[in-house]
Amino acid sequence: MRAGKPYPPATLEEFQLVEGVVSGCHMLKQAGFILVVATNQPDVGRGTQSKANVEAIHQQLRHLVPTIDHIEVSYDAGNTPAPAPRRKPEPGMLIDSAQTLGLDLTQSWMVGDRWRDIDCGHAAGCQTVFIDLGHDEKLRSEPHFTVPNFMAAVRVILAHKSDGLIGSFKKQLR
Repeated sequence: MRAGKPYPPATLEEFQLVEGVVSGCHMLKQAGFILVVATNQPDVGRGTQSKANVEAIHQQLRHLVPTIDHIEVSYDAGNTPAPAPRRKPEPGMLIDSAQTLGLDLTQSWMVGDRWRDIDCGHAAGCQTVFIDLGHDEKLRSEPHFTVPNFMAAVRVILAHKSDGLIGSFKKQLR
């Protein structure tokens, strides 16, 4: 994060996992969840990042977090008048993942730290968990849950696994 704005790693050397991701993903996997990463990589579409670099980072992610089942990527630059269906906040990556993996999005969770993640999850019919990292941007829709870190998101999901939470149920957890 620079000046309150999130930035992706420019190189493989800059890539770092968020604290708790390895153990949290392991806990979710043991609970029977299919783990999907859905990521916008607009810098590739803008020509300021190479696709090979992003793929190397994803390969490292898979190595460090072997419980990840699938990675969906949108390389769309995001500077077109009409929204691209696979670029968050649009739900295309989640819909494609659900079709590929046989998932029911109404029984799925979208966890993210940006407004685009939460809007994407809502558009796909998922339950949403916002990780509030203090970015200098406003949410456009209310998440079902707001938490301070990844492990708190994992605890929310595991605690509500069989609740069938959908719709307007919201809770702030700190």
